Amino acid sequence: MLPAEIYDPLRRIIRQDEGYRAFPYKDSRGIETIGVGRNLQSVGLHDDEIELMLTNDIEDSWLYLSRYDWFAKLDPVRQAALIDMMFNLGPAKFALFTTMIGHLSRAEYANAAAAALDSTWAAQVGERARRDADMIATGEWPS
Repeated sequence: MLPAEIYDPLRRIIRQDEGYRAFPYKDSRGIETIGVGRNLQSVGLHDDEIELMLTNDIEDSWLYLSRYDWFAKLDPVRQAALIDMMFNLGPAKFALFTTMIGHLSRAEYANAAAAALDSTWAAQVGERARRDADMIATGEWPS
């Protein structure tokens, strides 16, 4: 492990030279890059970084869904199905599922599942939609 007396000033120097970007960009040589000079073409992401990104994205989805009063009343299986939908769709597209959301607010789970399946999203993602809808309808984890 690099000693702290080197690590901290080195981080400042590298940040100064490389910049800090939350979104991918092409560097001066046209290489897809992100963060503080991370070369996505040859370095990519480490397993722990991928897992951290997944954790953060799941948490973001959960936080967004927590804005709905009915969400906290759902069992963990139904919450997981909706988090998966949110993860895939994003907040703006998820919010368009007004019929499904209405059914969920009234604990009409079979109707909510049917509404989820009656969508362009379901046609696009196929088995994922069927699995999520089944979890919403039954409150059971897939086997």
